[in-house]
Amino acid sequence: MVTREDIENIALLSKLFVDEKDLDSLTEEMQKIVSFADTINNVNVTTGEFDNINNLSNAFRADEVKPSLPVEEILKNAPEQAEDHFLVRKRA
Repeated sequence: MVTREDIENIALLSKLFVDEKDLDSLTEEMQKIVSFADTINNVNVTTGEFDNINNLSNAFRADEVKPSLPVEEILKNAPEQAEDHFLVRKRA
């Protein structure tokens, strides 16, 4: 059970200001979050009910080679270039 004092302590530890009028609603919201987390923690995952729920065998697409722009076209607006690549300044 999340209490008003818990919210005040969390706010103090995280150095957040929480207005007195917001404490009750924050306490309720935090309790809902904790209850939801408890529900998830209590789910029986040993039955395999959640294994492959979308029936996907391979969600990745195959690689396809596609033509690209010519190197000259790509480099024409480069401020600095050499041979077939961009030149960039080295950062220390």
